[in-house]
Amino acid sequence: MAIDPATRRNLELTTTLGGERSGSLLSVIDRTVTNGGARALAARLAAPGTDPRAINAHLDMVQFFHEDADLRETVRGLLAKVPDLERALSRLTLGRGGPRDLAAVRDGLAETARLRAILARDGLGPPPDGIAKAGDDLGEHAALVERLGRALAAELPVYARDGGLIAAGYAPQLDEQRTLRDESKRLIAALEYRYREETGIASLKIRHNNVLGYYVEVTPTHADKVGPPLTHRQTLAGAVRFNSPELGELQDKITRAADRALALEIELFDELAGEVVARSEPVARAAAAFAAIDVVAALAELAATRRYCRPDVDDSQAFEIKGGRHPVVESFVDGGGFVANDCDLSEAQRLWLLTGPNMAGKSTFLRQNALIAVLAQMGAYVPADSARIGVVDRLFSRVGAADDLARGRSTFMVEMVETAAILNLAGPRALVILDEIGRGTATYDGLSIAWATVEHLHEVNRCRGLFATHYHELTALAAKLPALACHGMRVREWEGDIVFLYEVAPGAADRSYGIHVAKLAGLPPADIARAEAVLERLERGESSSTPVQLAEDLPLFAAARKEPLSEAPAERPAVLDRLAALDPDSLSPREALELLYRLQSEARGD
Repeated sequence: MAIDPATRRNLELTTTLGGERSGSLLSVIDRTVTNGGARALAARLAAPGTDPRAINAHLDMVQFFHEDADLRETVRGLLAKVPDLERALSRLTLGRGGPRDLAAVRDGLAETARLRAILARDGLGPPPDGIAKAGDDLGEHAALVERLGRALAAELPVYARDGGLIAAGYAPQLDEQRTLRDESKRLIAALEYRYREETGIASLKIRHNNVLGYYVEVTPTHADKVGPPLTHRQTLAGAVRFNSPELGELQDKITRAADRALALEIELFDELAGEVVARSEPVARAAAAFAAIDVVAALAELAATRRYCRPDVDDSQAFEIKGGRHPVVESFVDGGGFVANDCDLSEAQRLWLLTGPNMAGKSTFLRQNALIAVLAQMGAYVPADSARIGVVDRLFSRVGAADDLARGRSTFMVEMVETAAILNLAGPRALVILDEIGRGTATYDGLSIAWATVEHLHEVNRCRGLFATHYHELTALAAKLPALACHGMRVREWEGDIVFLYEVAPGAADRSYGIHVAKLAGLPPADIARAEAVLERLERGESSSTPVQLAEDLPLFAAARKEPLSEAPAERPAVLDRLAALDPDSLSPREALELLYRLQSEARGD
């Protein structure tokens, strides 16, 4: 499915408009338990398929785990133990791997046999072809796992050059060098004890650093007690250091043994890494199989917990959604309060004209149907009671308003560029969702552009589409365009307020309720009253009056006054006069408090 950058951004597939992962479609559907599975799921979401056979084969795999909760739980529990096999193999292949990458390969491949056994256990029945292929791709790696298990130590360093990565008993030559190194260290400890006895200095120590190597150290108060075979080397403020021929010989033995041991460990690491790289193809297939099984098991878990259904994907032009829901919005609605809606873009009504007020759910309805198409064609269950979708080859979305100042584009220019791309590229198999085309310019300009866009989508593109608008004049096109169907968002008025029902119903909304939404947003009451007065004049057919005439006929804030303009203003309360006469700077805190109590009493009429 071809999805342009603007559509990906508008639909918030992998990130929100604010650039965050939380709140995106990916964040809601990702139930994977492995890193490889998470990457594979993101890749499927980024490129939904268009081959019904491949899509339905993937849906068969999801259904296999969806119908068996015990199997799903067992498999997901095993997968949670699998390390990032793909990343470890990649680093080793590039020569940037370390001992812990070998351990990841060992631990990951060790789970292949167990997972194959789970998928082949009695009573499951024949698995779908995709599951069977993944089981075969897991492969047999017992010899490599056994060798890595014998070779690697229990505690592994980050880098091979740090040493200590090969287990004792794996390489006799390495064990011999380690013995020489460790025995020399024991000899150092014995030499330290003998020097203490010979000098009578209990605090004498043999220390080591990377500059001097091994040396004998005593405090300055005991330096006079030290004699041959110890020779002076360095004097510090708090210590005096000495050398001896015997200590030098031991240092040479330790250094040679340690260097040889490290060289052998690096050589053995390279051999193990080379063996893994030589088997990179079957290891990569095993990693991909783990990821594929993780994806379908995760999608099955999502479907089971969120009440998703299996879509019917075919080669038709159908788009029939029963009880569709927005996957992201629904996840944030407590108690399952999301209002589901149907959408039928069959040939007789392939283009819907959707009217209704802001905040009533138009944009949510548009987006949810686009997201259902994406989910279905990536081979996932969808948030609906039922869904039949003829393959969508291109998906277009023009929702929201944003400018692009860096490229010199205003909000309206961005809107027009995206609309132009849709009208030039959409074909009969495309799905288009458009929201408020033409709102960024003058009313008649915007209405004209929206009018022409609807006609072009219907007559030229002939695609399935949802077109949301506040231009109620467009509903007249339903009499002219046979495949255009009018639908509206249902609302109810109650005691001067509106109640959003979030339901889509056939027919057109009677008005936009913009002033009611402005009232909900908190505009000052005077502004709301003023807007209602202007709207009343305009709806009476006085829109032909000039702006100057309207301004003169509707004095500023006159509609907000309860009294006629000719009446005298109400008498000014005495308490306001007293407040105006106050000098706050001349009052002490106590006087100010007492005055405040008196003014409050007067205001209450006490």
